[in-house]
Amino acid sequence: MGSASSAQQDAYKRAREYMDRAIALVRPGATTADIVSVWPTAQEFGFADEEAAFALQYGHGVGLSIWEKPIFSRLVSLDHPEELKEGMVFALETYWPAADGWGAARIEEEVIVTATGCQVITKFPAEDLLVAGKRYFTVGGSLPTLRDSQSHLNTAAGRGEPGA
Repeated sequence: MGSASSAQQDAYKRAREYMDRAIALVRPGATTADIVSVWPTAQEFGFADEEAAFALQYGHGVGLSIWEKPIFSRLVSLDHPEELKEGMVFALETYWPAADGWGAARIEEEVIVTATGCQVITKFPAEDLLVAGKRYFTVGGSLPTLRDSQSHLNTAAGRGEPGA
């Protein structure tokens, strides 16, 4: 809380670079193979093969259910590419492990394919690594940073206080 290690910062920067390269390729007529070709192989980030790393560098359609077509994965897209068409909405997800062996970075952006490329429609900023600080706020005011690990004990009702 309150800071990020250099390994975390580096992991986030790398995941963001893969995200930006992928977004730059999104346009009508491009394929899922075009997009995943700029993502690292599973071996480049510590996995034996693409099946073992499935869903770490990933993309999927967004609509009525989870993980709709088109699917973006080096496991399937290189051999079975799907053409991108104007109006498609999908998520792209990138991952990179931290060099310290403890953490990793994962970024997800939602995009819509437009006539001339794409528009990122994710509302939460993900260009830079956000680090949680010492002050948090909820709709009811400030949130204490010292909490009981049993979440129900952090509310008056959960503690059984009268009138809660």
